[in-house]
Amino acid sequence: MIPPDRLHHRALLCASLLQGDAGPAPVDEGNRSLLASLLAGQRAGLGCLPPQLGLADNDFAAMLAAYFPTARLPAPWPAASPERVPEWDELVQFLLDHRAGEQAEPRWMAQILAAACAGRDHLWQDLGLTGRHELSQLIALNFPALAQANDGDMKWKKFIYRQLCAREGIYVCPAPSCQACHDRPACFGPES
Repeated sequence: MIPPDRLHHRALLCASLLQGDAGPAPVDEGNRSLLASLLAGQRAGLGCLPPQLGLADNDFAAMLAAYFPTARLPAPWPAASPERVPEWDELVQFLLDHRAGEQAEPRWMAQILAAACAGRDHLWQDLGLTGRHELSQLIALNFPALAQANDGDMKWKKFIYRQLCAREGIYVCPAPSCQACHDRPACFGPES
């Protein structure tokens, strides 16, 4: 269970980030809200994202300049970050192959999602988000083809890995279809 003070800290930081102005260039307000949530979750010690959310120095600085130029972020949460997953490059490329456009945001989100895949919880929890709805919004905004392909509402981390493995010709599920699989409840349905 997450201590209430962390949730309170998260909520205050997220609200503070969104109260500030964005940079001079037009930004996607949906992504702005999601990036505020990701930053607030990381700074409150929720999830497994590293201090820069898995972004390189220049990308993190560009994201802050575009979305939160006046923000004064608290120090990152001191919890240890997981190691990068060995398939990080493949995950990023897979996500980019489904991106909405050539803007920086889908590239940033692909790197952030790949970094969170190193965690051991549901992907939305590893991202430090408030719920699966935020993760679904992030994917729909930045990777709409991927969002549409998950028409069975499979849990996102399982879905992304299943799609990546299928693309590489690796079939990890022994059942001919998800409907016949005895592990179906572990892959589909609500995440809590």
